[in-house]
Amino acid sequence: MIIVHHLNNSRSQRVLWALEELELPYQVLRYERDPATQLAPPTLRAIHPLGKSPVVEDGGLVLAESGAIIEYLVRTYGQGRLAPPAGDRVAEARYLHWLHYAEGSAMLPLLLGLYTSRLGDAAAPLKPRIASETANHFGYMDAELAKAPWFLGDTFTAADIQMSFPVEAALMAPEARQSFPHLAGFLTRIQARPAYRAAVEKGGPYRYDHRKDA
Repeated sequence: MIIVHHLNNSRSQRVLWALEELELPYQVLRYERDPATQLAPPTLRAIHPLGKSPVVEDGGLVLAESGAIIEYLVRTYGQGRLAPPAGDRVAEARYLHWLHYAEGSAMLPLLLGLYTSRLGDAAAPLKPRIASETANHFGYMDAELAKAPWFLGDTFTAADIQMSFPVEAALMAPEARQSFPHLAGFLTRIQARPAYRAAVEKGGPYRYDHRKDA
C-alpha cells in the first residue's frame, strides 16, 4: 500500500487529493509543524534526507517532491485519468508546463514575500520587485483561467492539483481574490470536488481550505 508522510498545512495535501481522485488505497502518517518555527519535525529525516514533506513510499520506493510524486502516481496508476489525451502533443506540452510551473515559477514570489516579511525595514528595497513578480505570475494564471475552467481547458488534470497550492496560498487575503477573480473561481471549483474534501478529512485541518470563509 502507498504510504504518504503528510505534514500539516503543506504541499503534501495535493498528494492526498491526487490519491483520492485516482481512488487508490493509501495510508497517511501525519506529522505536525513545530508551533514556534513552523518547520517540519526532525523525524521526517528518517524517511528522506531532506526531512521535508511530501514523501511517499510505494513498494520499497521512497519518493519526495510533490510534482514528481503526482506525475509518478498518474503514470503508474492513472490509466489515463488526470492526464492529457494520449497523443495530443499540444495538450501534453501544456500539461507538463503547468505541472512544473507550480513550483518552478508560481511559488517563488510567494516564498520571497514570506521570507522577506520577517526582515522588517531591511526588506523594503525588495518589496516592489516581489510585488511586481507576484502580479506578473498570478495575472498570467488568472488570464489563462479566464478562457476555461481548468489549466488544460475543459479537462481537469493532475496539473490542476499541482497548481492548487500556489493558488490557495496566494488567495489567502480577500483582496487577492478580488484582484484575481478567475483564480478565485478555480479555487471554488477545486474545493467543491468530493476527492478534495475527502483528502482534507484524511489530512486533518488545512489552513488553505477557503470553504470555511464562504
